Amino acid sequence: MVYGRDDATLWTLLTPPTVWALHFLFAYVAAAMACGETPFALGPVRVAIGVATAFALGLIALAWRQAYRHWGRGADRPPHDAPTDEDRQRFLGFATLLLCGLSAVAVVFSALPAVFLSDCR
Repeated sequence: MVYGRDDATLWTLLTPPTVWALHFLFAYVAAAMACGETPFALGPVRVAIGVATAFALGLIALAWRQAYRHWGRGADRPPHDAPTDEDRQRFLGFATLLLCGLSAVAVVFSALPAVFLSDCR
């Protein structure tokens, strides 16, 4: 099977957790800056975190779609442990699918404080 430029690599595998880490960093730094010396209502920060959450989940969904294609759309069940290029692609695709799910849950959980907290008290 020829994949051309669409090969799965370790960069493909690292994309979903990187998106989560950047989302986590943005959400908590934005909240910390808003609650600095003069705490105020978190309205604008909550909106920014909501937009960042939607953006992060969109990026993770794109990574999921690509990983699903690399996995072969589920045509062959794991384990993909044969020493072939096709099994390598399927293994990386399946591992990326799992990381996409984990990263999506992590993004939602790191955004939950913005949903429940309305001020800096």
